[in-house]
Amino acid sequence: MGPQTRSALRAFQGSRHLPVTGEIDAATRQALQLESPPLTNYVITSNELARLQPLSATWMGKSLQTALEFESPLELAAESCCASPRLMLRLNPSLDWTNISAGTIYTGPDATNRCTAAKASLLVIALTNRTLTVFDAQTNMLAHFPCSIAQRVEKRPAGELHVVAIAPNPNYTFDPKVFPESVEAQQIKSKLILPPGPNNPVGAAWISLDLEGYGIHGTPLPEQVGRTESHGCFRLANWNAAWLVNAVSIGTPVIVEP
Repeated sequence: MGPQTRSALRAFQGSRHLPVTGEIDAATRQALQLESPPLTNYVITSNELARLQPLSATWMGKSLQTALEFESPLELAAESCCASPRLMLRLNPSLDWTNISAGTIYTGPDATNRCTAAKASLLVIALTNRTLTVFDAQTNMLAHFPCSIAQRVEKRPAGELHVVAIAPNPNYTFDPKVFPESVEAQQIKSKLILPPGPNNPVGAAWISLDLEGYGIHGTPLPEQVGRTESHGCFRLANWNAAWLVNAVSIGTPVIVEP
């Protein structure tokens, strides 16, 4: 059990007024009892397979694509289930993910009953814990997400920010000046517009904050959220960013704690 699971357990325990231990003790196990099975079966459709397309390895190549879609059935299935590809492989040991046809059945976490996003009154980003927590007007916790933060300490703003713009399924403006470490970026002389899609650099959603260049967004690599660092923005798994974009409003305060 890793740090993200323990963080989620602590948040759950706090919301249920249980001792906050980060461990599955008897009281927590009882509170975690489910009303329905955690796993269900899904069917790959022809429309889903039609979405798939290779992803260019270069910024220029990405800018020329029609969309930055899923590359494989495994990637599509994993994000549909709010899960990692490794978990999907473990749950479907006999399935050949490189040879999937329409009508193929696979097993995954039941993500069909995710709660509809309620309206958020406050977001709290804890830099030390790398988490983003969402509260309603009565300070009830609505959601608790792992969150990547800036690699460089000076790029981590602390204090109160506010939501100033909301964009589901956004395109992405690639500015070569922001990626000085990229050899390709050093050769590109102008900005590029990358099309929307789950493999867009900001993933499935973008929420602008009132600090220039900063926002909350998704990522093409959800399984690395909380472990890798960004250039400055706050990065969520795509499915959590898509949930959050429906919960916030213009002006929603975002408290960034050290």
